[in-house]
Amino acid sequence: MALDITGRLHKVFDTEQKTESFKAREFVIETQGEYPQFVKFQLTQDRCDLIENYKEGDGLKVHFDLRGREWQGKYFTNLNAWKIEAEGDMSRPASDENFSQDVPQASAPESNIDSREDLDDLPF
Repeated sequence: MALDITGRLHKVFDTEQKTESFKAREFVIETQGEYPQFVKFQLTQDRCDLIENYKEGDGLKVHFDLRGREWQGKYFTNLNAWKIEAEGDMSRPASDENFSQDVPQASAPESNIDSREDLDDLPF
């Protein structure tokens, strides 16, 4: 299940070597809005370094998978990050100024239309 969220980088933790062949690193982002949330994500294996180029306070877009598992009758949920983008790298809509340059201007209506039927060219 692939999801994404934007927010500000709040805290980055050190990489932890969990077993001989598995390492993980956690980080927290703070969401924006009326009720900001602090959301913790996990990076694993070769993705642990994805957070290296960012500092606390940077705006991020985090792409992640929701992972859940059961172990000895207990249930665990992880937000497994697999891609991180700086807020400035995200696609933004063109500004009104740029947009208006690309849109052709409508021409004035023809003045030689004789009947109401000619005005109604809609198929329904």
